[in-house]
Order: sequence, then C-alpha cells, then structure tokens
Amino acid sequence: MNGKAVLVTGGSRGIGAAIALAMAGAGADVGITYTANEAAAEEVVHKVEALGRRGFAVRADAGHIDDAADAVDRAARSLGRLDVLVNNAGVGVLGPLDGLTPTDVDRVLAINVRGAFLASQAAARHMGQGGRIITIGTCMTQRVPGPGGTLYTMSKSALTGLTKALARELGGRGITANIVHPGPVDTDMNPADGPHAAAQAAMTALGRFGRPEEVAAVVTFLAGDGAAYVTGSEFSVDGGHAA
Repeated sequence: MNGKAVLVTGGSRGIGAAIALAMAGAGADVGITYTANEAAAEEVVHKVEALGRRGFAVRADAGHIDDAADAVDRAARSLGRLDVLVNNAGVGVLGPLDGLTPTDVDRVLAINVRGAFLASQAAARHMGQGGRIITIGTCMTQRVPGPGGTLYTMSKSALTGLTKALARELGGRGITANIVHPGPVDTDMNPADGPHAAAQAAMTALGRFGRPEEVAAVVTFLAGDGAAYVTGSEFSVDGGHAA
C-alpha cells in the first residue's frame, strides 16, 4: 500500500476508523468522510498522521445526492490521486415490517445504496490500473437470523449486485471490486456487552463478537497487490454466522 491514496467513507469510528488506520499502517495516505462528529474524525486523521502518512477528513452525508461524489473528488484533490475507495458509510434501520415508513425506506436506500453507487462512479473516474473499490456489506445478506431486518438486508443485498456489476464494468481497466460482509462486530453502535450481544454472539460458530481490526485486515488485503486477481467476490468476516 506504500504511497497509495485511500478514501474510507464513514471512517470516523468503528469499522471505518479501523480500516483507515490499517490502511495507513500499511503505508497508504488516507482520507475519511464523517457526518457529524468532527472531533472523532480529526482524531482518526491525527492517528493516520502519527503513522507517518497524510490524513484528510471531509464532512459528507452519504444520503445527500451531491455529497458522495463531491467527497471523492475532494479526497482525490487533497491526496493527489485515488487508488482505493472503501464504501463503509451506512445506516441500519431495524424493526417490524409494518412499522417501516416510506421515509425510512428512502433514507436507508439513499445512504446505503445510492451513496455507494455515486461514490463508486466518481472514484472510477480517478482510478487507473490497480484501482480498488471495496464495499462493506453485512452478514445478514448471507443469513437473516430473525425478523426485523427486511429494509436493512434489502439495502445491503443491493451492494452485492453493485459489486459484481462493477467488477465486470471496470475489469478491463484493471480495477477490482469486492464486498466484505462483517458479522457482529464490537463497535459503539453494537457493543459486545450490549443488551442483545449474547444472542448475536451465539449465532456465530466462534461464539464471540469480532473486532473492527479483523474486518480491516481483510479489507486491507483486498486493497493490496496480493489481491490483484480477486474481483466480483464476497468475503464473510462473520465468525461463522453463515455456517
């Protein structure tokens, strides 16, 4: 990853922050987007810079029709190039089917699907041979363990189709596209000591939550030269949730 430029959307916390720091640790310059918590974003940037790499943060709402592409363009200008896009920004709206509103549907699809599409479209304009588009999905696209996840699962399943189509669309230019499906991961949004954590951990073969760094390791591999012949593929980092 030495000298490569990476943008991680939703990179101010959790899995996104872990990916940003793993990329920097592997030698990349890293930009991140954030929605509201500027202090958390700046902390990630400082950690990137402490690793000897350039860092960059831009406020962007993935659900806003202009923000996704604009963030990509700004990152490419700030870093001087763009080699890797990690579509990590997302939102989860869980609940009974009858309780989901059209507003919920519009918001989730705008952030999880349209935002990833527009960011990927913009990134492809900046990328050359060796470019990488890596999208973060969910284990729920592989196995839906119970009710309440219809909207979220639908939105994340669309990203698998996006990934496979991007692989075909961009393969001739030497750009790869892959998707990573995390299982239950210990973050502030879904802590390993939360009220539903024990049930989630029991659904995995390993019987535990994952760590953000474990997801980041797979993403970093896919971004590197060793994954040059890997595209259009799905990778589960879920502790055996789908086993």
